[in-house]
Order: sequence, then C-alpha cells, then structure tokens
Amino acid sequence: MKHRSSTLMAIFIFLLSASLLQSRAAFSTEEPLAVSDMHATAFHYFFQDGDMDFHFGNLILGSSVHGGAGIGEAFYAASRIRDGNAGDWQREWAELAGRVEARGETSLAAGHLVSARDQLLRAAYYYRLSLVSMLPDNPAFKERGAKVRELFQKGGALFDPPVEYFEVPFEGTSLPGYFRKAASGDRPVKTLLMIGGGETFAEDLFFYIAHQAHARGYNFATVDLPGQGLLPLEGMVFRTDTQAPVKAVVDVLVKRPDVDTERLSAFGISGGGLFVPQAAMFDPRIKAVAMCSAVVDARPLFATMPAALDTPEERAGWTSFHEGVVKSICWRYGVPMDHPEKLIEANEGNTFDPAKVAVPALIIVGEGEYRSREVQRQQKIALDNFPNPSKKMVVTPSDEGASNHCVMENRALIGQVLFDWLDETMGE
Repeated sequence: MKHRSSTLMAIFIFLLSASLLQSRAAFSTEEPLAVSDMHATAFHYFFQDGDMDFHFGNLILGSSVHGGAGIGEAFYAASRIRDGNAGDWQREWAELAGRVEARGETSLAAGHLVSARDQLLRAAYYYRLSLVSMLPDNPAFKERGAKVRELFQKGGALFDPPVEYFEVPFEGTSLPGYFRKAASGDRPVKTLLMIGGGETFAEDLFFYIAHQAHARGYNFATVDLPGQGLLPLEGMVFRTDTQAPVKAVVDVLVKRPDVDTERLSAFGISGGGLFVPQAAMFDPRIKAVAMCSAVVDARPLFATMPAALDTPEERAGWTSFHEGVVKSICWRYGVPMDHPEKLIEANEGNTFDPAKVAVPALIIVGEGEYRSREVQRQQKIALDNFPNPSKKMVVTPSDEGASNHCVMENRALIGQVLFDWLDETMGE
C-alpha cells in the first residue's frame, strides 16, 4: 500500500492537534480514490454484485439491531436470490414480508401486542426492501409502498407511547412523517429530526436510529422530503432549495408542546448531509446539525460517481439490480432514466455554505467513504468554515465495521458518536 502525501498527513496532524478529528482511521495509509462509489463496501457480505451486496449488508443486516430484519430470515431470502438479479430480489423480500405479516396479524388477533408490533414492523421493512431496484412503472411499486406505510403505522401504534404518523402541509400537498415521543405527556424534551438522502424512505430512518434516540430521552422525527419515499409518484422530485420543505417540517415540530425548541437538532445522512446544513443556514430554530457525511456541493461529488461516469458500453454490462437502482435514482432527481450522466447537471447549485451554518456541527464519515478525494475535500471545506467552535469530525474505522456510506452497518457506533456529542453540546 502507498503512503498518503505529506500534505494530507499534515492536514491530519493539524486536525488531530485541534481535537477536531477523532479516529485512528485518519492514519490510513491507503491512497485516496479519485472516484466516489457510494455503494462500495469495506468487505464482502454475501453477494458478488457490489450494489446488491451493499444493500444486503447495510440496509438489511445493519437494520437488524433495531428490529428491521431477522438474521435467519434475511440469509434465507438472500440464499434464494440469484446474484445481481432484480426480479429475484423483489420477489423474495416481498414473499418474506407476507409470511412475517401473517405472523404479526395472528399475534394481533390473539392480543399479543409486543409480538404483533415486532412482526408487523419487520414485515413493513421487508416490503420496503422489495422496492429496491424496482422501477416506478411497475404496478407493484405503488401497491407495496402503500403496504409499507400501512403496516408501519399498524405496528408503530403498538408502542407506548405510540409512534405517530403525521403529515406536513407543503405546496398544496403533504410530506409524510413519523414522530416517536420520548415519553408520555407533554413535557418539552430534546428532539432529533432525521433526514435521509437520495434513496431513502422515512421508514428506513426509523430503523436507522429511532430506538437509540428513544433510549436516550430524545423525541425522534423523520419525514420524506421531495424526491424521497413515494413522493416522486406525485411529481415531487429532488430540488436545490431543500431548505423550503425542511422549514415546513420544523414549523410543525416547534408547535408541539413536547418539543423543547431550544434543543431541536437535525441529523442528515447521504444527501441529508447537504439538506440539513442547508436548512440550518436559513432556519435558526435548528440548534445543532450532524451529517454523515457533509455534502458541501453535490455536483462535483456526482461527477466522481461511477454510475454517472460509465460509458454506454459499460452500462450494458450492469446487472439488472444495479441498473434498476441507478434508474430509480435518476427518476428521483427528475432526469431521464437512461441518462445517469445527467445526474451531474441536475445537482448544479445543490450546495450549502458552511460559513453560514452558525450552530454546532458534527461530521461523521466512514473510513472507506473517506478514501474518496472528493469526500475528503468537502469534509475539509465544511470543517474549516463552520464558524461555531463546537464543531467536530469523526472518521469511523473499518476494523469496527463502520466504513461504508452512511455507516449503516454499525448503527450502535453511530448512536454513540451522535448522541454523546449532542448531549455534550446541547446538555443532557
């Protein structure tokens, strides 16, 4: 392996001496990468197809710690999927969802509410997983999407206090979301709003970290913004002024008596690492922001992604699963599905100015993702220019299984880093 340049090493040493970078991952001796493959993994999970393996290891296995998947169920379904085959993937997760849903309904009918809750929530997430790589013109897309929301609401209602489904009025329609109270009653407490990225549903984010928020006494809120969940079916694709829908969400949250408006923070993953700080530039009601990782300018980041750079000849060799994933992302950004290179142009102006984010800021980035030169460059711009002294960057290490994009494979570690920092910054 090659050593980093002396310039990069000097940057690392400076950041460490300033106590802004906390990870032995900073001493990686691997050469930074020119590409930013957000679906790359630090090691192999199950499938040879890289995109399918990423989704299996991160969306599925990673969610198991918070009840999104059962390990035995997950590996059984995976064993029946041909590597890279989108149809197999969509079928097996849907069939598994149906079996788990049936168990949940049996428990519910018999009054076994905890069993019913756990099974129904897991069934909802399996239906959600069956949508990965499915194109929106497939009739099953809308049907299963509705099933996700139906079962999630049914299962969420069995928590105490229940998970609340709510809708945010926005531009003549509404943004769907969920709110999990820290405790019964209306005492105002600290609240975390979580925002996802280019491929997320609000239900994904519940299984990402909602349980950890609740365990630490935080209200947890999450929503689908334009471009996310089922909203593109209504023509609501990603936009460059995401601060507008986030403001609408904050408008709803601050009216709740159980939200401590002085301790309202926001956490964004993937594209949310742009949306959250962008919103904080305009909305002082957001008192702290966290990003995994920071996306100062989406255009140059997309310009390093293989999906946008591959030639037509290279695309012809894509698996049906990878092709479906890329086309779905194009659909969410409002660009022709057969022209992923247009994702670069679609992100022109999709930026935030770290100098205008006045609140405390935390950056979390996995060691594997941090190998990208463009990711490194954007984290440095953000960290150097955030004006609040309560700023910090943490590179999570590969040897703790915390390396991939959004660090979905080690959610316990993310919870420790995020909530320890929030408690220290905003007070317990």
